[in-house]
Amino acid sequence: MTYSDSFTENTTPLMENVELTVQQESEVEPKPTVEELSSKLIGLASYTHQMYIQSHLIHLNVEGPLFLSIHEFLKDQYELHIKQFDSLSELVRSLDYFMPMCAKGLQQSCNDFKNVKTYEMRDMLTTYLNNLDNGGMTAKEVLHVAKEVDAPDVENYLAEYIGDSFKSAWFLKATLRC
Repeated sequence: MTYSDSFTENTTPLMENVELTVQQESEVEPKPTVEELSSKLIGLASYTHQMYIQSHLIHLNVEGPLFLSIHEFLKDQYELHIKQFDSLSELVRSLDYFMPMCAKGLQQSCNDFKNVKTYEMRDMLTTYLNNLDNGGMTAKEVLHVAKEVDAPDVENYLAEYIGDSFKSAWFLKATLRC
C-alpha cells in the first residue's frame, strides 16, 4: 500500500464515536485590589464623618421628655464617630493612599447618606438610626473586600465598627419603641 492509497481505502472518519463536550467557564470576578479597598474605606470614612456631624447636630437640637438620655447618648455617639473616622482614615494611610483634603472631597466620596429634614425628635432619630444601619451594612461589604485583599488589620477594625453600629442602632430602636 502506498501513501496515497491509504487515503482512499479508509473513508470513515477516525473520530466517529468521539463526543465533543464543551464546558462553559464560569465567569470569575477579578480579585479586588488594595486601591479598591482604600476607595471603599474612604467612602466609609466619609459616611462616618457625616454621621459625626449629624449626631452632633441632633445632640444640640433634640427636645422632648427623653432629652437628657438622648443628649448623653448622642454625645457618646459623635465622640465615637470622630474616633471611627480617624481610625478608618489611618487604615487608608496604612495602605499608602491619601484621604481627601477638604469637606467637599469627603462629600464626593459619601454615598447613600440620609439627611435630617425636620426638627421632630422621632424623625431626627429615625433618620440617624437608618444611617447607622446603612453604615454597618456598608462596613460588612468593605470587610469582605478586606478579606479578599488579605488585610486582616482592616478586617478586625471593621468587625469592631460593625458591632458598634448595630449596638447603637439597637439602643435607638429600643428608645423609639416607647
